[in-house]
Amino acid sequence: MKKLCLIFISILFFNHSAFAVVKIDITRGNLEPLPTAISKFYVDNPSKFSPELKALELDKKISEVISNNLKRSGLFSIIDPKSYIQSPRIAHAKPTFQDWALIKAQIMISGKLVIDEKKRLRVEFRLWDVVNAKEMEGLALFATPNSWRRIAHIISDKIYERMTGELGYFDTRIIYVAESGPKDQRIKKLAIMDQDGANNKYLTLGNELVLTPRFNPASQMVTYMSYFKNLPRVYLLNIETGMQELVGDFPGMTFAPRFSPDGKKIIMSFAKDGNSDIYSMDIKSRVVEQLTSHPSIDTSPSYSSDGSQITFNSDRSGAQQIYVMKSDGSKAKRISFGQGLYGTPVWSPRGDLIAFTKIYRGKFYIGVMRSDGTGERLLTENYYQEAPSWSPNGRVLIFYRESRTKKSKTGFSTSSSLWSIDLTGYNERKIKTLTDASDPAWSGLLSK
Repeated sequence: MKKLCLIFISILFFNHSAFAVVKIDITRGNLEPLPTAISKFYVDNPSKFSPELKALELDKKISEVISNNLKRSGLFSIIDPKSYIQSPRIAHAKPTFQDWALIKAQIMISGKLVIDEKKRLRVEFRLWDVVNAKEMEGLALFATPNSWRRIAHIISDKIYERMTGELGYFDTRIIYVAESGPKDQRIKKLAIMDQDGANNKYLTLGNELVLTPRFNPASQMVTYMSYFKNLPRVYLLNIETGMQELVGDFPGMTFAPRFSPDGKKIIMSFAKDGNSDIYSMDIKSRVVEQLTSHPSIDTSPSYSSDGSQITFNSDRSGAQQIYVMKSDGSKAKRISFGQGLYGTPVWSPRGDLIAFTKIYRGKFYIGVMRSDGTGERLLTENYYQEAPSWSPNGRVLIFYRESRTKKSKTGFSTSSSLWSIDLTGYNERKIKTLTDASDPAWSGLLSK
């Protein structure tokens, strides 16, 4: 049983047949989305649903969240429910596969909702292979009714995992800096939301400037930098409890820290004696270790997925480029050699790629390269964009972009927003937020 924020979710797996033929190969670019039918989840024994629960229309909303998740991935094409022939009850119990094949569906998703004797919501889900006329996957989840969105995200992850062979990323959250007000009096608050933009809430009041929040890969802890009376401070914040802890004051710090993969250390850069180098800190003992000592500017450190290496950017070659070194600071070597300036390198949780921001001929690019610098690919370009952050499965990047809006007497005004793009470079999407937004960071899977 998994405990999440006072919400209990338990999962029972149904027996299902051997792995079916239908599968999505996500190693190719410009994928053709898989035709998918998502039947509305039907309510079993509706008399047990209170008027308040009936008003929520969970049978409709759960299937809608699943549909939206899968559609946004770019891998699934959702068939219009108006074309469905079978009722949700029959589709879940024993589908007539010919009916779903008629509307060109290759897979079909069905579900059932039950309120048990403990007032828990039981959600059953089945994934059907229409082409081969067999069940591929099934599970049941128990939770409090107000956690229905979490259930929909978990089901979405199970579908994604079964169809692609890789972990999903829907049961996750994104932390970012919410911005409002004029440019010369900008209010910046820490904000957090589900990966689809729902359940947005603010974590700080906005009376202090906050920058670059980052998630602990091992927990729902974040670190961020805040300016208190013009003094940069690094904080740790527990998202679940709201407990905040001051890590320390680091005058001249240029970038907020990131966690090591095991969550036991943070790595950062700050200026000392007029020079910016990279340091690590043990969170428990508060012991600080200097990792680089170079007359050039070393910033933006990020650990590899196994913690054995660190990538960072430096101008020690005469221009800002990406470097890789061992986690003790030894054997630093340059890996970026393309035209332009490279910065904000972030190692993929899969360990295979490093994402970066590139500036070339007045444009900003988000790209990826292998950890040895080969295979550079630029995924998206714009007037201004930076700060990529990986989804926990290493298939999608989130970043922020400034866009020019209307022209005023003093020039163009701008707005900042969050965007995502997958590794194919074909599925670029804007993420809805309540205000302008910057500096996003993706959490790990909540249900892992």
